Amino acid sequence: MSNAATPSSSPKPIGIASFIYWTLFLSGFSTFSLLYCVQPLLPIFSQQFSVSPAESSLSLSLSTGFLAVAIVCAAAVSEGLGRRSLMSISLVGAALLTIATAFAPNWHLLLVIRALQGLVLGGVPAVAMAYLAEEIDPRGLGATMGFYVGGTAFGGMSGRVLTGIFAEYLTWRPALFLIGAIGLAAAIGFIALLPPSRNFIRRPGFDPRFHAKAWLGHLTNPALPFIFAIAFLAMGSFVTIYNYAGFRLVAPPYDLNQTELGLIFTVYLFGIGASSIGGLIGDRIGHFSVLLFGLALTAAGSALTLAASLPAIILGITVLTTGFFMSHSIASGLVGKLAHGTKGHASSLYMLAYYVGSSLMGSAGGWFFAVEGWAAVVIFTLAMLALAFISACVAQHLARRRA
Repeated sequence: MSNAATPSSSPKPIGIASFIYWTLFLSGFSTFSLLYCVQPLLPIFSQQFSVSPAESSLSLSLSTGFLAVAIVCAAAVSEGLGRRSLMSISLVGAALLTIATAFAPNWHLLLVIRALQGLVLGGVPAVAMAYLAEEIDPRGLGATMGFYVGGTAFGGMSGRVLTGIFAEYLTWRPALFLIGAIGLAAAIGFIALLPPSRNFIRRPGFDPRFHAKAWLGHLTNPALPFIFAIAFLAMGSFVTIYNYAGFRLVAPPYDLNQTELGLIFTVYLFGIGASSIGGLIGDRIGHFSVLLFGLALTAAGSALTLAASLPAIILGITVLTTGFFMSHSIASGLVGKLAHGTKGHASSLYMLAYYVGSSLMGSAGGWFFAVEGWAAVVIFTLAMLALAFISACVAQHLARRRA
């Protein structure tokens, strides 16, 4: 089916819109289960391949880093190839590479495959956001984006939880193979179900000047760069906590096994609810109010993990997850609202900041953990979240002035 379409300003019929919601939820599930399936395996990688916690985190950071680069290119490619086609190719390729990771004979080849996976996955996140911005009535965009982000939360949870359980009983290689197979099945379902675009206009060929002008235009938008900064800082803090919490909890006095560690990631269920509810509330009372509340909640959750008791740590991770996904769903929806034209390019810049934050700050957190322990990790994340909160306040002020 062609992605080229005659533009239409009318909103999707309710049945078709609901169909899009669920199919994009499926794409979010597949993308993030494949991307984050290695996170509960970081302590195993550190032990099996004799690498440090920071080096072990490269199996995730390289994927998110290359994903960040790929997202920028994917926005340009999708203008000619089409949103639907690019997302389909990306999902199938990433699933096959996850299966290949299970057979990697050494640490360096595993890292190469994970980096390639990041490149391939770049065709989904920014393009999905652009697809929704083009196909969904703007009055419901916040709720719709929240539903898509809920799919990413469900995928992130499923990849982490299932990998932890599979690794406990089958070892890590069969675990990654099974996650790749599940991702491939989800990709096939996505291809079969997603309707073709109706409001997308294909741009044949590749015009570097057009793309450069589009990206520069969004960077000169007064409010958008601060939204991009929020993506960098909030995601950096979130991934830092998740990357190194596992190292803390598999060690004494907690001594959690892989299944127990994986089950902690079921707190992502709170992220699924928070992203959808946050989007709905934002459409009613104001997006920036919900964004500020979400960032404050994320910081409170990070601080709670300083507690010594395991229930308090889990509560902190739960609060952090709820606040982060609420913030992310609102911020990503604001990109579509604040961008003037070429929404795919604006989304790509947001996702670039999002994954650069994940890659750089997620790895930097390993240095804090190695030198000063968990307290240093939390202070590092709180500093990032304070800057994100300030950025949100500035963006709100500039958006109101521009309105």
